[in-house]
Amino acid sequence: MSAVIPIFDVEYEHPLPGQGAANACDTQHAWARVPVEPSPAEREALKGKIRRLLKDRNAVMVSHYYVHPDLQDLAEETGGIVSDSLEMARFGRDHSAQTLVVSGVRFMGETAKIVSPEKRVLMPDLDATCSLDLGCPADEFSNFCDQHPDRTVVVYANTSAAVKARSDWLVTSSCAVDIVRALKDKGHKILWAPDKHLGTYIQRETGADMVLWNGSCIVHDEFKAFELEDLKKQHPRAKVLVHPESPADVVALADAVGSTSGILKAAREMDAKEFIVATDNGMMHKLRTLNPDKLFIEAPTAGNSATCKSCAHCPWMAMNGLAGLAQVLESGSNEIHVAPALGTLPVCQSIGCWLSRPR
Repeated sequence: MSAVIPIFDVEYEHPLPGQGAANACDTQHAWARVPVEPSPAEREALKGKIRRLLKDRNAVMVSHYYVHPDLQDLAEETGGIVSDSLEMARFGRDHSAQTLVVSGVRFMGETAKIVSPEKRVLMPDLDATCSLDLGCPADEFSNFCDQHPDRTVVVYANTSAAVKARSDWLVTSSCAVDIVRALKDKGHKILWAPDKHLGTYIQRETGADMVLWNGSCIVHDEFKAFELEDLKKQHPRAKVLVHPESPADVVALADAVGSTSGILKAAREMDAKEFIVATDNGMMHKLRTLNPDKLFIEAPTAGNSATCKSCAHCPWMAMNGLAGLAQVLESGSNEIHVAPALGTLPVCQSIGCWLSRPR
């Protein structure tokens, strides 16, 4: 049950160093160890084992919208939560359980540990990472900040604890526009990292003076505006929901732009029965579960000649599986640790984002 299938050469259209910016990182090729899908009997046995271990270990599951549906459903069935990274951390902080099992990618586990330093935080696979994290090494980012000492450093949550500690403000995609607009109104010039598409969107929405780090999510970066326009013609009544980590020409075609929670809200409240969704296809499970009377179509990442026309799924999110989850609960392995110097970011509840140490 613990066997994995190695994927060594998943290629993405992603900038290399020297192609657009000196601070680009080579995440053109992503790797992952995707768990073997268990048989129906193994699946039920693993779920039963996990339920027992969660109870025995005084543990709770928090799962991201992008992980396998089994991990989303099991989290909710056992008193945990399925949510975005901010709500995962908040839920873990407020829950009575002393062990949090985070199904997602490593920065989410680190964030949960920062918010709940006294609790044990485990993950199914510590190698599950993120291109935004990989593409923003802490030392290089610190040097970049030093080159712009007059700017307020605003960092996206999809980063390592070390990068978070170098920031003045730490935001999520749901509150980034509001925070940057408030800073701009107070006369701040912004240094933004790491996602250039989200940064461009914020800059356009707020009019702020921003210097952008050149990073991107390998999943959202793949969405294609030309193919999306063609898909819209095939579904003229469909509304388009887009995550702001997507390229600007894709965002321009959206009827609603928002974070994972924002996309869920739009799907629930908009007067439409069909939606084209430009974000990781792990979101489809929750969208379809909450809106069984509506049709959700994956936005295209490639043309008709491609082997996979709509294949927007994070290879590292896919590393989370039932067998890995059962193993860490049983053994206590894969624990997240954050250095005390990096784990003292106070939480600013009034705005829903984290505010780092004053400078």
